[in-house]
Amino acid sequence: MSVTTRVLTGPALVEALDDVARLRIAVFRDFPYLYDGSLDYERDYLRAYLSPGAVVVVALDDGRIVGAATGAPMADHAADFAAAFADRPEPLDLIFYCAESVLLADYRGQGLGHAFFDAREAHARTLGARWSAFCSVIRPADHPARPADYRPLDGFWTRRGYQPLLGVVAQFSWRDLDQPADTTKDLQFWMRPL
Repeated sequence: MSVTTRVLTGPALVEALDDVARLRIAVFRDFPYLYDGSLDYERDYLRAYLSPGAVVVVALDDGRIVGAATGAPMADHAADFAAAFADRPEPLDLIFYCAESVLLADYRGQGLGHAFFDAREAHARTLGARWSAFCSVIRPADHPARPADYRPLDGFWTRRGYQPLLGVVAQFSWRDLDQPADTTKDLQFWMRPL
């Protein structure tokens, strides 16, 4: 496998949105997200990354998108995250939000997760951000859909300098694969200085 990463902007980004949407649906079906997504929702969601300050990094294998990572200034997400950060001293306009990283299973463990964070953190620095943050869904250790071989990414994130922010939890709703309707999930924020 010869996989490369590329930052997408402008027309190249617009052209890739459907592929990134399908990739998000496929990867987020797995534990811990268990997301039952739709292409229409994903297309609408990803339009936020057409805004100034946003970044989309893709992993390409022979021109096919096999992974993607998104990010944008936290202030662009203030409506979603203001409550979670209400008691934090860092101003939202100095935090860059690393929204998600999705990567097909066959391509994991080859350094692409680091490449995704490196590119987004470098982009954040060019915008003058002082911190980088992301959030991850909180699922109980005994969740019935948790695979026996599941390994959380906490060690990877900690090695990159991220730490969970005590009490900084956002809430989002989506439909799990085994549910008839959306349910609210807690997402733990992690952050590091840039």
